[in-house]
Amino acid sequence: MSTDTLVRTRLYLEDLQPGMIHRSEGEPVTMDAESIKAFARQFDPQPFHLDEGTAAKTFFKGLAASGWHTAAVTMRLLVEGGLPLAGGIIGAGVEEVRWPRPVRPGDRLRVESEVLEVRPSRSRPEQGIAKVRTTTLNQNGEPVQIMTSNLVVQRRSV
Repeated sequence: MSTDTLVRTRLYLEDLQPGMIHRSEGEPVTMDAESIKAFARQFDPQPFHLDEGTAAKTFFKGLAASGWHTAAVTMRLLVEGGLPLAGGIIGAGVEEVRWPRPVRPGDRLRVESEVLEVRPSRSRPEQGIAKVRTTTLNQNGEPVQIMTSNLVVQRRSV
């Protein structure tokens, strides 16, 4: 993690409002064939993630990153410059995750997060929950992943 990430302004529950959008800062993550295959070998060893020739004959018609690889890259983008929440990005659950188009070698990924709801916790006054829709976009601005999650967010003071 860079020192720039550590000095960014952190957002507390009181700072969040529905409709707020946060875009990832810094360079997009460029996907390459070797990282796609390496992730697949370890976590999702399906032919369309492992070999260009075999992948060309599948539903994807070419090498495609695992959706879980895209999810992992999304998390990296959120942590390194996407959503600067006080206390970090702490998931309380994912309501939905969709992959509307495949991620290909050469795609450059970035994220946009929109706050949908904010509510203080009744049982833990020091925190609350923010429902956030995070869209991972390629270099053409096309969504490659859409995830709606509930995040635990610290309150500034109780």
